[in-house]
Amino acid sequence: MTPRLDAFGLVVADMARSLAFYRKLGLEIPAGADTEPHAEFTLPGGVRLMWDTHEMVRSIEPDFSPPAGSQMSLAFRCADPAEVDSVYAEMTAAGHEGRLKPWDAPWGQRYAVLLDPDGNGVDLYAPLAPAAG
Repeated sequence: MTPRLDAFGLVVADMARSLAFYRKLGLEIPAGADTEPHAEFTLPGGVRLMWDTHEMVRSIEPDFSPPAGSQMSLAFRCADPAEVDSVYAEMTAAGHEGRLKPWDAPWGQRYAVLLDPDGNGVDLYAPLAPAAG
């Protein structure tokens, strides 16, 4: 058997706050997960996105201390450039931190970057022009 990527994990300081952020981006995470030390959501295609609280990680790794700065980023594809702008505006208006305001990237995408409650980059993007063909 060859190992296959099955899940991405985020370690979070506040489960409810983190899950609220990702729900606002469209993930349908059950409300009961807010008080759990571990939560997961299966993405289309079967890969899971998982969250563990600092306390949960310390229960299996007692010397754990949260790293400084972002350790990874997630990217959300939007329907079109206007959706990048509107999602960024909605998220920052709700009090979430924006790292890069929407802009037209030289690689042909409308692009913006938010920070989740734990400082991880969350990219929003959409092609500037419809794909040919």
